[in-house]
Amino acid sequence: MSEAPPAYVPLAEVIRSGLREGVHHGAVVGVDSDGTVVRARGPVDAPMFPRSSAKPFQALACLRAGAPLSGAALAIAAGSHNGQDFHVAEVERMLAEAGLAPSALRCPEDWPMGRAARDELVRSGGARSRLLMNCSGKHAAMLTACVRRGWDTDTYLDPAHPLQLLVREVIEELCGEPVAHTAVDGCGAPQLAVSLTGLARGINAMVRAPQGSAEAAVIAAMRDFPEYVAGDRRDDTVLMRRLPGLVSKIGAEGVIVMATSEGRTVAVKIADGDPLTRCRTMVALSELAAMGVDVSPVSDLLSGDVLGGGEPVGVIRPIPA
Repeated sequence: MSEAPPAYVPLAEVIRSGLREGVHHGAVVGVDSDGTVVRARGPVDAPMFPRSSAKPFQALACLRAGAPLSGAALAIAAGSHNGQDFHVAEVERMLAEAGLAPSALRCPEDWPMGRAARDELVRSGGARSRLLMNCSGKHAAMLTACVRRGWDTDTYLDPAHPLQLLVREVIEELCGEPVAHTAVDGCGAPQLAVSLTGLARGINAMVRAPQGSAEAAVIAAMRDFPEYVAGDRRDDTVLMRRLPGLVSKIGAEGVIVMATSEGRTVAVKIADGDPLTRCRTMVALSELAAMGVDVSPVSDLLSGDVLGGGEPVGVIRPIPA
């Protein structure tokens, strides 16, 4: 039998024509610039999968392994890209520099994550590919690290592979806790469970790392090349463009983590997985605002419209603490 689910709390509500239609439950934690927990709602210390919010840690492990990544390549290594042409070109370039073909990727074939890119591919008669999979940048970075270290490239997704052991070491070091569980992520890579508090503290540690460190290089690449972290009209890219100094990374199943340049960090887990990606960002931003961060440049992301007949008839909004 599976364990009982954590006691998630109400974080966002859906109001249609004046009546509450639904509630999104979850957990949210905020840590201050020194890593101290200052806000906590729900089971923030229960094990959870950060999913793609862990990609900055995985990119850091690739750097520590010696992968010569910088700029857009480092950003896409920490990203979940749309599958736009410039994303695919960057992944192809990374693989070519490592002396590898796209067939070396072990992520599954997929359609572009971005709707516009997917629609265009379908119209042109294109097909799914590993390059288009949103995690292909991470996989290309992992392969680059393996080539640099002389590690086997066929088995780089095995949890016992030297690279994946290094990823585990990085996560446990930065998050300040042991990995609670190991699973297989959607892209085939190992996915390591930590607490929501651990996720926040891990990103907080990267943001506060000194200039010249590998941690600082990952964060700088994400800030400088936000379009490679996600892509057109995606929350991560929009947030990093409109809130200078912010770093943001969404993960599957309702996860997001974001941190200011000073280190104030928020991590969110929406219990129902937030499949439409409609509430995790507003919950995170509302918590940052409660911590004294000015989020006015993205005030339009603090709520969402509920439509009826194609017109707004209600609102999706965070539930205050």
